[in-house]
Amino acid sequence: MSSTSRAVFLSYASQDAEAARRICETLCAAGVDVFLDQSELRGGDAWDQRIRREIHDCALFIPIVSQHTHERLEGYFRHEWKLAIERTHHMAEQKPFLVPVVVDGTGDQEAYVPDAFRAVQWTRLPGGNTPTAFVDRIKRLLSSELSPFAAASGARAELRQPVRGSWRSKLVLLAIGAVMFAAMTVIVVDRLWISKHQTAPAAFAPPPHSIAVLPFVNMSGDKEQEYFSDGLAEELLNSLAEISELQVAARTSAFSFKGTNADIGIIARKLNVGAVLEGSVRRSGNTVRITTQLINAVTGFHLWSHTYDRDLGDVLKLQTEIATAVASTLKVTLLGDIAAKVELGGTRNPAAFDAYLRAVKAFSLRHDAKEIPTALGAYSEAVRLDPHYALAFAGRSIAHSVAVGDAATTAEAREGSDNALADARQALALAPDLAQAHLALAVVSESTFNFTQASAAYERALALAPGNAQVLRLSGYFAAQMGHFDAGVAAARRGVALDPLGRQSRSELGRALYFARRYEEAITVFAEAISLEPDFKSTYGERGLAYYGLGDLQRARASCETKADEWGIQQCLAVVYYKLGRHADAEAEFAKMKAALGDDFAYQYASIFAQWGKPAQALEWLETALRLRDPGLEYLKTDPLLDPLRQEARFQAIERELKFPD
Repeated sequence: MSSTSRAVFLSYASQDAEAARRICETLCAAGVDVFLDQSELRGGDAWDQRIRREIHDCALFIPIVSQHTHERLEGYFRHEWKLAIERTHHMAEQKPFLVPVVVDGTGDQEAYVPDAFRAVQWTRLPGGNTPTAFVDRIKRLLSSELSPFAAASGARAELRQPVRGSWRSKLVLLAIGAVMFAAMTVIVVDRLWISKHQTAPAAFAPPPHSIAVLPFVNMSGDKEQEYFSDGLAEELLNSLAEISELQVAARTSAFSFKGTNADIGIIARKLNVGAVLEGSVRRSGNTVRITTQLINAVTGFHLWSHTYDRDLGDVLKLQTEIATAVASTLKVTLLGDIAAKVELGGTRNPAAFDAYLRAVKAFSLRHDAKEIPTALGAYSEAVRLDPHYALAFAGRSIAHSVAVGDAATTAEAREGSDNALADARQALALAPDLAQAHLALAVVSESTFNFTQASAAYERALALAPGNAQVLRLSGYFAAQMGHFDAGVAAARRGVALDPLGRQSRSELGRALYFARRYEEAITVFAEAISLEPDFKSTYGERGLAYYGLGDLQRARASCETKADEWGIQQCLAVVYYKLGRHADAEAEFAKMKAALGDDFAYQYASIFAQWGKPAQALEWLETALRLRDPGLEYLKTDPLLDPLRQEARFQAIERELKFPD
């Protein structure tokens, strides 16, 4: 090792300098020599050579992973990562070198890091706070390489300019020979520790019978036909999900790779699937040519491919044919009548099918409630063309339910709920075993406070479609709201497993954990949701309330102050500021909410006053919420913010009025 190098090289993005400094200081205090560059400007041949030398000669390389590194696709730290990985090519596989550290809630499956980082154990040090266990591990890893750094006492790193450590003393060098025998003993013990605690590099091993369906390529020459190629792929994805032994990645995650030209192997690893189905669609009038190929994501070999020429009226039969072929190729045992499951609730009317695909596309791409009428119009066209199209009725029901949340008047909301309920019942009448119909009934029942009916409908949807990520996340969240925490969290976790790149699935899991008072876990999950969709404001408020539940008021404040002008953020700041003694600021946040939202958010106002220690005003707002049928009341049974009110007689009367199921 060069006489100017350090035992440990800390690599970080500039935004993580504070976390890096904390890790460095803790290691140095324990006698570990650390190289930490805090130059404001990196670059130049001389400095580049210095970095190369330090990485080439260090004993351990610690890359700091965070939301900042995830967002920065370019940066000098990535150059450092590349140099470190290049060095591992000259090392034995058993030699410890890479020690990735995560300083926030970034998930290891989503982070944009080299594959070599995933092959070893990751350590989570939130904010750079470094426990003794991590320091001990670093020392063991250093001693296992017979590094003289392990004997250092008082070695340190200056944060502005690296300095020599005391290990270079000639006396220490002479002493090394005397401790060789002891060091060899340490090696044996440390190897045993590593074998138990450090994940060895392992081959990609996804769950058996797992598959992702990528969006099909539109070969029609008309960009306006994109809804059709995407829709066919999604319908096929839903068909495969009906086969109970298949684990199918959710649409949100699988379709996130559209237009990226990502390698199949990378996609498979991010989605944790063993096979990938891709294809193309060429449409001419009511005739369609679909070319599909199934790829083994572990080996990269093609397993099966086929081209189909069909009339649109035969699409249902085609879905069954492809699903059966894929299942057979993956050696899945087919139980029951696959055609009956795949084709349930569908249509053989080409025009109705086309309208349905347009509706699905419009609803999935909506940005706000103003765009829902487009989807409702296309769903209505589909059911007009085929009055027996159960899937279209179920889809329109859910669209109506979502639109109710942004209704301008009480009368408009009531009409929307009535329409949603009528469509859900019609879908069930046409196809009693259609999971999507039961899900539609559950959603509208929940929004109209018929919680007993919602519970039964969610349970039935889950029984019919245990591999549907949407059913899992919604039913899991509802179960947690109703106080069934273990079942709710378990279902929501399965939803995340099927939808690893979906922000919404993680948000629902985070909320389920929050209602279960599992705040630390909720914080981690909300951070993962933020990493997937950093601009989605409300998640910062939800994470802030989880910190608040944990009693970490400063992190709660920081999370909620990250984004502004959103009611969830204002609610969070109102309770956090008040607890911090900033009563004027808290009241200002409440005033902003009240001015913008009027009485429509009476439930949220009640939660604020409950946390302010003003039960009388809180109960008045809850009674207003009940009178206005405020949708927020569905949280009342388990909402942590209302805990101060639970022994109040007026609160208990409201709870009885809502008739929550046991």
